[in-house]
Amino acid sequence: MDNQHITVIYKWTANPGKLDELTAIYAEVTKAMEQNEPGAEAVHIYASEEENALYVRDEFKDAGALGFHLQSTAAAHFPSLLEIAVPEPFFFFGDVPQELKDATEQMQLGAEFALHTSGFDR
Repeated sequence: MDNQHITVIYKWTANPGKLDELTAIYAEVTKAMEQNEPGAEAVHIYASEEENALYVRDEFKDAGALGFHLQSTAAAHFPSLLEIAVPEPFFFFGDVPQELKDATEQMQLGAEFALHTSGFDR
């Protein structure tokens, strides 16, 4: 992982009875990212029936890839997501430019940001 890489981890809590619909929307999101976003390196969705929620981990090559995602796939699906679920805070790990921080504020993601300080990859 280089210093340009950005990881985003977040949770959507579905309205009662809407977890299957939320999961279906995220299947569409995942497919759209895989097909249309070359800078999206990975997406992993985890469902918790106990919490009626999805946990999501997105991996982006860099801030440009994140910006493209926010303007394309995220923008296209966000209204339908808000109809059936509540977003929890979004955690952005990596060097996110101020203009993207401002965009997440407009989307009311409750975003939090942190820079990488140490670690390793095998």
